[in-house]
Order: sequence, then C-alpha cells, then structure tokens
Amino acid sequence: MGILVFMAVAVGSASAFFLWALDGVTRLRFENPWLLYFLPIAGFLVGWLYQAHGKSAAGGTKLLINEIRHPGAGVPERMAPMILICTLVTHLCGGSAGREGTALQMGGGIAASFARMFRVDPARVRLLLMGGVAAGFGSVFGTPIAGAVFALEVFVIGRMRVKALLPCFIAAVVAHWACSAWGVQHTHYPVANAGGHLQPLLLGKVVFAGILCGLVGRLFIFCSHELSGHFQRWISRPEWRPVVGGVMVIGLVLLAGTDYLGLGVLGNGAGAVTLPAMFSSVEIPATAWIWKFIFTIVTLSAGFKGGEVTPLFFIGAGLGNALAHVLGVPLDLFAAIGFIALFAGASKAPLAATILGMELFGIGNGVYLAAACLLASRFSGNSGIYSAPPLAGGLSRKDLE
Repeated sequence: MGILVFMAVAVGSASAFFLWALDGVTRLRFENPWLLYFLPIAGFLVGWLYQAHGKSAAGGTKLLINEIRHPGAGVPERMAPMILICTLVTHLCGGSAGREGTALQMGGGIAASFARMFRVDPARVRLLLMGGVAAGFGSVFGTPIAGAVFALEVFVIGRMRVKALLPCFIAAVVAHWACSAWGVQHTHYPVANAGGHLQPLLLGKVVFAGILCGLVGRLFIFCSHELSGHFQRWISRPEWRPVVGGVMVIGLVLLAGTDYLGLGVLGNGAGAVTLPAMFSSVEIPATAWIWKFIFTIVTLSAGFKGGEVTPLFFIGAGLGNALAHVLGVPLDLFAAIGFIALFAGASKAPLAATILGMELFGIGNGVYLAAACLLASRFSGNSGIYSAPPLAGGLSRKDLE
C-alpha cells in the first residue's frame, strides 16, 4: 500500500507539471502564431524520436492495456518522458490533440518504474499499473472517482475488477490531491440543475442526443482507423507521416481559422471558440464540432501525440450546443451531455463517463447524463478508441531499457 501511495503522489505531481507546461506552450503559441508553420517539422521530430528510440513505448496506451490484461515483458521506463515531450511539442505547434493519452502513459510508466525499483512481485505489478492509470486520469481531469472507474472499465476484464477497485480508488484520490497541492486549477464548467423531477419531454430529447453522440463516436472511430491505415499504406516511413499531417492541418487552418488547434480549452482573444464557451451564451458556430472532428482525426491519425479525450469533449460539447438551439433545451445541460456522451461512445466506458459527468456537472443531472452515456455506448459500434488486440511477438527485456 505504501508503494501505491508514493507512486500516486509521483503521478499527481507529474500531472501537475504536465498541465502547467501544457498551459505554457499553448500561451506561447498564442503569442507566436508563426509556430503553426513549424508543425510539419515538429511532426518529423515526434515521428523520428519514436521510430529511433521509442521501441515498445510506441505501443502507447494499447501497450498498457495489453500489459494489464496479458502480462509480458512490462512497460518501458522511457514511456513517460517520451509521451510528455512529444505531447508538448505537438501542442506548441498547434496539433489538435488531447492530454488523457499522455496522463495514462505517464501514470503507467511511473508505476512500472516503481515496480522495478521496489522489485514488486508480478502479481502486484498489474495492480500498480492499474493504479497508475487511475491516478493519471483522475489527476489530469480533477475527477478521481471517474479515474478509478475508468481504469477498471477500460483496462480490466473479469474478476480482477473487484480486486483492483480499492487500489485504483486510492491511487486516483491521492494523485488528485497531489496535483491540487501544486496549485493546479482544473477547468470549471457551470451547468444548472435541470430540476428535481424527471421531465419526460426533456428526457426524450436527451435520448435523441445520446443516440446521435453514439453515431458520431462511431464515425470518429471509423475515420480514425481509416485515415491511420491510409497514412501507413501511403507513407512507409513513420517519421514522415506527421510531416504530411502537419501540412494538412495548416491547410485546414486556412479554411477554418485557428480556433480548432491545440487542446481547445484556452482561447486566443475574445470570441474564440473554446470548450468552456460552449456552456455559456457566447455564440458558437453550428459547424464548430465538425471542424474540431476533422482537425483531430488528421492530427492523431498522422502520428502526433496527446490523446483523443479532450478533443472528444470539445466535439461533443459543440454538438450538444448546436442541438440545444434546434431542440429548445438548456444550452449548458446539452453541452454537458454531448461532452460526456461522445466520450462514452468512443471509449466504450459509459459508467466512467457518467461518473465523470456527475463530478464535473453535478449529481442533480445524473439521470440525464447516465441515459445519454448508456445510449451513446450502445449505438457507437463494437470497437472503441481503446480497442487493443494482443501485441504480436512479445517484447524483449532490451525493449524496457
């Protein structure tokens, strides 16, 4: 238990540094818009670093899933620093990526380092890895309960879920406290309580929104797999794929502007299209979610680093914002529903998404949030962004150096 707590403190502190650095590179890009034109060069550096030095770390989050479900040689020590550096480089030059992939891989990488440092027996390594994942997710979003449930729902199968529940919960809570102790402030999304009584008409509209979010999540997964496959078929050298992707993103900026670059949480000036703005009365283009969808698919399919979740929050909230105007429903509530339902559909983690929504938006809207998440997961198809077939060939001990 002591190792788990120390590991969680380390992960929470790493998340605090990551969030501080991410905020810094984003503001630096705002001050120096010419950095966008270095995105192809940044892409080459990211691709080359993983090609030349990544080894098994290139497996990313899917490697973590495989190591927890089917233990092999382990998680390499280089995973945490490599994903941190490459994510910051991606955001510095405007790639439309998230932060959850970085948090999960940092958490797993730090947990693996603690396991080797303290010579933890193999049976407990899996628990420590799951704790690292829960700590990373919970601390980077400020949602420790959702972090614990997410680690179980996505990474664990079978009876192992019950055994891992307490370690994941402890790790997520401790990491969240550690991250907050460094002064990190998580984004606040004000959402009014829809009322104490269930409103059948409103629930019907929530059902429609949940199904639509599931279908959009299904499209996101399909487009991600298809474009990634095309990049791999068309460009044999992995380090050149992000170069082409970077050029494509620059082209998209010429069409749609700079609002859809980066994380999408901070805005460059008044009237910017941002994730928090979608919960307010600020006028948001009805096509905002479509543009963010395209920017993100291109960025991540080309090989840039970061993750899908925060862009999915942006896409979902933008879709919910647009639906609110059409359906005549509370804008903040439907931005929140889109925010979590699209994540639920794309991740196939409706329980974690529901709890995430309650932690962020309040338990008073729990029925509507749960309905949207369950339906989105049901209508998003059979695969998700974390689908991870067992890696072929195994890993050598040299890969872990």
